[in-house]
Amino acid sequence: MSLPRVAITIGDPAGIGPEIAAKAAADRRVTDVCTPVLYGRIYTPGVEAGRLSADAGRTAHAAILAAVADAMSGAVDAVATAPINKQAFALAGLPWKGHTELLAHLTGAPSVAMMFHADALRVVLATVHEPLAEVPRLITREAIEGVIRLAARELPRFGFGEPRLGVCGLNPHAGEGGVLGAEEQRVIEPAVAACARDGIRVAGPYPADTLFVRASRGEFDAVIACYHDQGLIPVKLLAFGRAVNVTLGLPIIRTSVDHGTAFDIAGRNAADPGSMIEAVRLAARLAGQARGGPAPGDAKDRP
Repeated sequence: MSLPRVAITIGDPAGIGPEIAAKAAADRRVTDVCTPVLYGRIYTPGVEAGRLSADAGRTAHAAILAAVADAMSGAVDAVATAPINKQAFALAGLPWKGHTELLAHLTGAPSVAMMFHADALRVVLATVHEPLAEVPRLITREAIEGVIRLAARELPRFGFGEPRLGVCGLNPHAGEGGVLGAEEQRVIEPAVAACARDGIRVAGPYPADTLFVRASRGEFDAVIACYHDQGLIPVKLLAFGRAVNVTLGLPIIRTSVDHGTAFDIAGRNAADPGSMIEAVRLAARLAGQARGGPAPGDAKDRP
């Protein structure tokens, strides 16, 4: 079987995306398991390393559009994305807060979720790029139940046949029986109970300050976090540079890095491509499975 073709987008050309994309595409750990295909114009008029610009936002957007179109048509088997800058998107007049929202729109996916995947911990986010003040309003029973069911459906692709899911509380001490907040009793507990009745191995809500420790020690295969920083701080603390961002629920395979555009070191050839390499390798493995087997040479990396 031929190696899967993995599209690698360069992300924001003013950041470290072009550098880590090129380094990953040339790395033996990548070329052993896939054929990498770079998407995006690295040298763009009006773009300067380390500086925000509308031109950079438009360039990053165009690369995503092309890679997704090729993935949807079957010209490539998966997409691995370098980081974009949300401010550059805004300067370009683009409404998307991040890759997740844009990819859902482009593919017509009705329900998606962001998962960070590392050997030490896997975290699925119930909300993504939302202001913290908006999160309680967005934590509905439908939203929590939906992300639990999506995680349970998708995690077998990552080696967890019947995944054990732990759900974080929104409030300190998971609300402490309603004393510190009502969302757990009013919203999260009913969602967890409904999913458990349908045979999903899910429990919670638990206090977030202990749930991630329990999961990292093997008690749970993945954690459902209520909001962005609740989930990303622990996974980055345990596995920064090795974690991979995966969009669950898409009709295509999409992975990404666990970091941002790093404008402070852009253009200096100082960026570590480790997370980009891991993202491409995971994309290749998932693509290999979708084609009927693991990506060649990658069996040792299965969780």
